[in-house]
Amino acid sequence: MTAKVQLRTLPTQVAGLLIQRIATNTFPDGLVPSELQILTEFSVSRAVAREALKILSSLDMVEIAQGRRVTVRPIAEWDYLNPLLIEWLPHDQVRELLLELHDSRVILEPAIAAEAARSLSGEDLARLRNLVDSMSRAHDNPDGYIQLDLEFHMEICRATRNRILDRFMFSSRWWQSAARRISNQAPHALPIATEQHRSIYEALTARDPKRAEAAMRVHLEANKANFLIEEQLPSAR
Repeated sequence: MTAKVQLRTLPTQVAGLLIQRIATNTFPDGLVPSELQILTEFSVSRAVAREALKILSSLDMVEIAQGRRVTVRPIAEWDYLNPLLIEWLPHDQVRELLLELHDSRVILEPAIAAEAARSLSGEDLARLRNLVDSMSRAHDNPDGYIQLDLEFHMEICRATRNRILDRFMFSSRWWQSAARRISNQAPHALPIATEQHRSIYEALTARDPKRAEAAMRVHLEANKANFLIEEQLPSAR
């Protein structure tokens, strides 16, 4: 899976290495290295060690309590929407999470599209039309296409006027981008996706909830099928 190179602070780099160890069960007793152990192993200051542990805590991966050793939290309770986990979890775990993301979207987004068909405004439709038109001109620009794709789905969600759904969609955008970088590598994936987006837009223009729901489901299930195929190929790694 292709990942963009980013500069990371020293605490984040240390936290990333600890995340990898936690995810691969390097600490079977559930005890994470202390500040002293971290600063000794990585030759960093106590402030850096403390900040690295705070990052792990912000991901809900560890429990920090005064006067006690830092312990690993249950794996089901980690903050999986945080983009740091995409970068640092082992490939097999990322793959599982991306599949769960696809399944989550198939559950949620067809219903979101149906609700949007009932509530969207003329301005919402105009923005969606512009996005679809821009997609048709971006087939040779995969990274730009992903951004248009994300915004298209966000616009549909915003049209529901539901802030909780909006935050879920926004918070999962890093995982959505990671999944699309893989599924978009399928042959003719972008032109096909554009036509699927256009079908969704036309259903929304007709203000037909059932048609919008069905069109969104077709699109998302096609994305998942492409992901399952392309993720197995070396070029997608």
